[in-house]
Amino acid sequence: MLAIVDYGRGNLGSVEKAFLHLGLPTVVTEDPRAVGDAEALVLPGDGAFHDAMQNLEALGLLGPLREALEGGRPFLGICLGYQLLLSESEEFGQSKGLGLIPGVVRRFPKGLKVPHMGWNQVTHTGDLAIFDGIPSGAYFYFVHSYYPEPLDGTLRVATCQYGITFPAAIGRGNLFATQFHPEKSQRWGLRLLENFAAVVRGERG
Repeated sequence: MLAIVDYGRGNLGSVEKAFLHLGLPTVVTEDPRAVGDAEALVLPGDGAFHDAMQNLEALGLLGPLREALEGGRPFLGICLGYQLLLSESEEFGQSKGLGLIPGVVRRFPKGLKVPHMGWNQVTHTGDLAIFDGIPSGAYFYFVHSYYPEPLDGTLRVATCQYGITFPAAIGRGNLFATQFHPEKSQRWGLRLLENFAAVVRGERG
């Protein structure tokens, strides 16, 4: 069972619909036990970093999430769900994240229109399993004012340019995360979710 973590943030319905369309048993849940028992996890999200961490803590979800990530279960973070993996964020001062990936979430530099909203190209070198069959330079849909700056040199990275070049997607083992919204990205977004579903089934790694 794939668990989509409901912590009061994110486009949960669209994500659930996409995975059900792909034939993957899926549940949207805020129950820590269900998250702890799930074979794979998706952490979507939008909104404020600090509020999201507070919600996860209040719901008792921080422990089960960390256990799943440290145990190597398939995981997909989307937008804010990607940023929460990092050590901290500059948003509204400094807020601590899950700390699974060393790094900082930073605001786009002054002079750039924020949020970065709309379709943009994502470049990759073919070494990320979730980009299997997706051409480098394919367009995905973004909505964000902050970008992740991971410090882990072992990560596999796909990049996007918006004034600066930032890691639009990352991968390490069974952990994957995207700054863009695959559930809103039509053809290539659905293909990316299909690739993640294949990782969950053990068909790709």
